[in-house]
Amino acid sequence: MLFTKGFAAQSPTSPLEPFSFQRRELKPKDVLIEIMYCGICHSDVHQARNEWGASIFPIVPGHEIVGKITKIGSSVKRFHIGETVGVGCLVDSCRACSCCHEGLEQFCSAAVWTYNSTTKDSETPTYGGYSSQIVVDEDYVLHISENLALDRVAPLLCAGITTYSPLKYCKVGKGQQVAVAGLGGLGHMAVKLASAMGAEVTVLSTSAAKAKDAQKLGAHHFAVTADKGTFTTLAGHFDLIINTIAVPHDIDAYLRLLKVEGTMVMVGLPSTSFNLHPSSLIQGRKKLMGSLIGGIAETQEMLDYCAEHNILSDIEVIPIQEINTAYERMLKGDVRYRFVVDMKSLVD
Repeated sequence: MLFTKGFAAQSPTSPLEPFSFQRRELKPKDVLIEIMYCGICHSDVHQARNEWGASIFPIVPGHEIVGKITKIGSSVKRFHIGETVGVGCLVDSCRACSCCHEGLEQFCSAAVWTYNSTTKDSETPTYGGYSSQIVVDEDYVLHISENLALDRVAPLLCAGITTYSPLKYCKVGKGQQVAVAGLGGLGHMAVKLASAMGAEVTVLSTSAAKAKDAQKLGAHHFAVTADKGTFTTLAGHFDLIINTIAVPHDIDAYLRLLKVEGTMVMVGLPSTSFNLHPSSLIQGRKKLMGSLIGGIAETQEMLDYCAEHNILSDIEVIPIQEINTAYERMLKGDVRYRFVVDMKSLVD
């Protein structure tokens, strides 16, 4: 077994603290990755605090992982020692169902998540990227361009694919009016990607203070949703809304902003449900859908697209010892726009 350092929450009410555990020895197709950077996702907070009700403690969060391979199994063919790689939200799946065959491993009923999950034995817990190293089957490891700032790549492994996938599914391109609701970790990536794809992008935010940021990120327009006039002025305006809002809000009001046959995609995940009146969909044959990260092939496609277009996350790098403060700041919206942990701080 491989001795590993990390940070874990022992219960929903405890802070994240140093935690040592064992990674498995390498199987023939495994790679051992020394973790360099790990992004902090809002879902890390939800799960560390058991806000979704299914957390396994102790929990080591982190699924936006960038690192270097230090050892490979005897049958590994796609990677070599010293290569820079990424690991996202998935580390295994059944590999036999229709979802797996179609590149939709994130919807596999036997998906093994990078943390807060169990391996295929249904007993061994998975521990995530707030740690010194990780062992992953090469089929769930991603190539990373070393020409990019690796700390800024880390959030692409969740925030990047979470927004890229629905934009691609909805065939976003020139001439389309796309709104991004919420300008946080997910929202700022949605703006960059939709703009790169040629759409005319509007940011919908409660905070007027983010208007300049939105413009720098590539948005063409900005509207404050705290102003009720916004929902009148922009009624029927958008082909697509990428809704990243992770707190309860008026879904009907946002659906009224769509054109006839427009679509709103939910990628933010509030901890409570919301109300929806059917007329918001019926009037205009509008669509409300959800999207969950992407499969392995699509995640690699996203990373390659971002490398080609030089699309990176805007980040604040912190040492692991500041993780609990970062959680509190993130809940207050006090980050532009993603925290990334420099994992050297764990072993220094």
